[in-house]
Amino acid sequence: MIAERSLILDATQVKQKIRRMAYEIYEHNFKEKTIVVAGIEGQGYVLARLLVKELESISPVKPILVKVSLDKSAPQQSEITLDSEAKQLKKKCIVLVDDVLNTGRTFAYGIKPFLDIEVKKIEIAVLVNRSHTLFPVYPQYTGYELSTTIRDHVEVNLGKETSVYLR
Repeated sequence: MIAERSLILDATQVKQKIRRMAYEIYEHNFKEKTIVVAGIEGQGYVLARLLVKELESISPVKPILVKVSLDKSAPQQSEITLDSEAKQLKKKCIVLVDDVLNTGRTFAYGIKPFLDIEVKKIEIAVLVNRSHTLFPVYPQYTGYELSTTIRDHVEVNLGKETSVYLR
């Protein structure tokens, strides 16, 4: 049996949310020469890539795209790696990006590699915030706030058929 899905955001709405988030990131970091946009592997990295593209089109700030790799189902057991050298990230503003913020566990572990680097600040950007945080993680940039039950599932597609569904 396939669970019924409800469309939350269509492709146009997702694009608008990403553009608005990019403007907010630029507004809060307009004095910076570069901003590190670090996407959590999977849809978070795809979202980070889209944010970088928008930042490049709206601002003189040079974004650096970084992939954060970790096992979302068992982050405490997995190695958490960056596809960038630490010296490239030193004294930079970091925007850690994922598609959905549910409990905050993935973000809490995703921050770990940056704690060994002297960075200016770490901010969180998320397309959908479900506000079920169990960890002290709150996004500075949110595309869409969604009140859900803990059993609901938010499905983000950032590809050919860009959309956000609730199951």
